[in-house]
Amino acid sequence: MVCRGIKTKVARDCVFRSDLDRPPSYLRSMTQTPARAGFVALIGEPNAGKSTLLNRMVGAKVSIVTHKVQTTRARIRGVAIEGASQIVFVDTPGLFRPRRRLDRAMVAAAWGGASDADVVVLLIEAQRGLTDGVRAILDRLRDEPPKAPVVLAINKIDRAPRDRLLGLTQEMAEAFDFAEVFMISAEKGYGTDDLKAWLAGRMPEGPWLYPEDQIADLPLRMLAAETTREKLTLRLHQELPYQLTVETEGWEERADGSVRIDQVVYVAREGHRGIVLGRGGETIKAVGKAAREDLSEFLDRKVHLFLQVKVREKWLDERARFEAMGLDFRDGG
Repeated sequence: MVCRGIKTKVARDCVFRSDLDRPPSYLRSMTQTPARAGFVALIGEPNAGKSTLLNRMVGAKVSIVTHKVQTTRARIRGVAIEGASQIVFVDTPGLFRPRRRLDRAMVAAAWGGASDADVVVLLIEAQRGLTDGVRAILDRLRDEPPKAPVVLAINKIDRAPRDRLLGLTQEMAEAFDFAEVFMISAEKGYGTDDLKAWLAGRMPEGPWLYPEDQIADLPLRMLAAETTREKLTLRLHQELPYQLTVETEGWEERADGSVRIDQVVYVAREGHRGIVLGRGGETIKAVGKAAREDLSEFLDRKVHLFLQVKVREKWLDERARFEAMGLDFRDGG
């Protein structure tokens, strides 16, 4: 797990905090501080650290994290609390030059998340700096300015020397008029409290959008499928992770408090099926074990996970597969 510090419970197919360390809502409503709630879109190149930052802000792992690019495929919402403010972070797919229908739908989802937000946070990697990909994002922000202020978060500052950070900050300030600039390490937590506090103050006044103890606007079936896809992505190499998807087909609550989860891994070619299974099934067994352990910890109960691998040659062009990922099939046209 990337972030710890809160326990979770499951109700109504959503994930909730179970050990709130804040006063209940009725006590908060008695204070003089007005309630605030809004959306913060996290945008940037693939592997800039958006999912890691989302998990850090929420305090639990609600978005998968790997060293591979283009891991996040759909808009995933994580709900964080800061004082009287509820901040709904939207982890968007990385922005890149799309080649396939799925790529185009992912990029459309990312820009859609930015256009709907109250604040946009652009993440860049400190060691990579102002890349061609970042320049393309800034061009789009200038050509089609979002209604919301744009904040720059220079991430992974623990991996870059101080003089590099100062020079990059000046370079980025000259490239775009950011509302604010933060230097952070989403993985280590450096600077993230300051960013969260600043965002909380910029949320519109109004009632909270989600129950006080909810941490994600994400069906548990999708969260479980994403957990398994994360383990596949970490174990497999080259292009194969981008040629597969995972869907949760069954979710059975058992009398003993455990849960049975049945999932299907769809691949595009018969040869891919053999790679995912591994010799003697060793790869899929290892993936299932790792996913089951993460899900058991997250759900705080025993999980029985059953995986199948099926070939669907045209899954990348099937509307149903896009809908299962929360993407708009038309955006890939």
